[in-house]
Amino acid sequence: MNSVVSEKGQVTIPKRLRDQLGLRNGTVLEFHAEKGTLVARKAAKEDPLEKWAGKGKLPFAGSVDDYIDTIRGR
Repeated sequence: MNSVVSEKGQVTIPKRLRDQLGLRNGTVLEFHAEKGTLVARKAAKEDPLEKWAGKGKLPFAGSVDDYIDTIRGR
């Protein structure tokens, strides 16, 4: 399968390949050169919660049971 690079540097990925690889409208591709060959990969989807990992601060430094006892006034 061949495709021609346009004046704007755009290339159409043949439909058969898009269907085979599950490339849909909005799919992000990463490009890099490998031994003189252009390689494209689907970009890894970012976990929306990953940026918040480790950012929270616990209101209490003891065990969960100690915390519950504290907030209940025991």
